[in-house]
Amino acid sequence: MVLFPKGADVIMEPILVLFPTEPEHRRQLEAAAPGAKFFYGAEGVSEEVLRQVRVVLGNPKAELLEKLPALELLQLNSAGVGFYAKPGALRDGVILTNASGAYGPGIAEHMLGLALTLLKKLHRYRDNQRERLWHDEGKVTSLLGARVLVVGLGDLGREFAKRADALGASVTGIKRTPGEKPSYVKELYTLEKLDECLPKADVVLLSLPETPETRGLFDAKRLSRMKEGAILLNAGRGNAIDTPALCDAVESGHLRGAGLDVTDPEPLPPDHRVWGVKDIVITPHVSGGFHLPYTHDRIVQICVENLRRFLAGEELLHRVNREAGY
Repeated sequence: MVLFPKGADVIMEPILVLFPTEPEHRRQLEAAAPGAKFFYGAEGVSEEVLRQVRVVLGNPKAELLEKLPALELLQLNSAGVGFYAKPGALRDGVILTNASGAYGPGIAEHMLGLALTLLKKLHRYRDNQRERLWHDEGKVTSLLGARVLVVGLGDLGREFAKRADALGASVTGIKRTPGEKPSYVKELYTLEKLDECLPKADVVLLSLPETPETRGLFDAKRLSRMKEGAILLNAGRGNAIDTPALCDAVESGHLRGAGLDVTDPEPLPPDHRVWGVKDIVITPHVSGGFHLPYTHDRIVQICVENLRRFLAGEELLHRVNREAGY
């Protein structure tokens, strides 16, 4: 274990953890770096100690990063990398890793819930319940026999595709680069084929990272290419969709509805138009995070393994290409 001098004293290597932890999580983390000094949260940590921190587990604010000149590894507790991959956010040479692989099952279930809510008009019945209104909202649709398009076949996209396939849907996947087609995906294409796939899909899930190529990807023109009566789901980044254009598409009846766990902007201001669109169901970016214990445990497991690998000089998991942004 690396030791740092402090005057006449010696400080064991400080490791900064910036996400919530349970006692068992702390036990696992500390077992991966015997003898290290763990700080859970930055509050109360002296600037002298911060200057010695080589490893941060979690998502630090920009002002904290400026106080970490010795930083070598930033292991995020999120799958998205946000501003950390932007030029100048981190010094050259800092390794950036994320928690990809932790969130897929939990977010996939959440988005499946939104899909079924819209397909079965459950949101309308909830609205009717508030009004104490006994009213039949008419015909519904099903995932059985539906064509589902998953745009972004990463961890989340794959988990959603598995569940849609299990419920009888025919799944088409779109990913950035060609690769082997999973058994639960019927067809697999790259992004160049998106416009050809959209008119055939009954349900479209977006699970894209934020990059210059994905911002505004679903603008008014692309939304108009979607099948009439289709449902759009977004669990990636809110700015992948032109929100006013989405409101137009749903209110006009071109789209059956939309389920959004991410929006642009976030948080949505109270007077934003999208709140009032009857068939757009919104959750406030809560499908991930620490809401599901399984997800929380998986984040810790990834941090433990990468901490062990870093201290042993081994190759790290989920290393982010800072230039590409994912």
